[in-house]
Amino acid sequence: MITLYGISNCDTIKKARNWLQAENIYFKFHDYRKDGISQDMLEQFESQLGWESLLNKRGTTFRQLSDEQKQGLNRERAIALMLAHPAMIKRPVLVKHDTCHLGFKPDQYQAIFS
Repeated sequence: MITLYGISNCDTIKKARNWLQAENIYFKFHDYRKDGISQDMLEQFESQLGWESLLNKRGTTFRQLSDEQKQGLNRERAIALMLAHPAMIKRPVLVKHDTCHLGFKPDQYQAIFS
């Protein structure tokens, strides 16, 4: 089972979905905004990818946080922020056979599926 996690209006998600469809790879798309995200799911991602990689500090949602919210980030606080604001999760997260992959580049996906 292959699942692509993200937000449907994200340009990188669109590229990843188009690539998978062009390669005739069957996948399920999980939209954080429509389908939600659980703490267990987020902790599975974090255990493989690390919270530092998973937390998108460049996005608008993170930049709009108060300085107090941004200071002293650790695993627990980062997970709580990502649960409250799923747009802060870097996209996409691709799960193939219980292995998580972060981001999208055609060469990266080619290696994953070859």
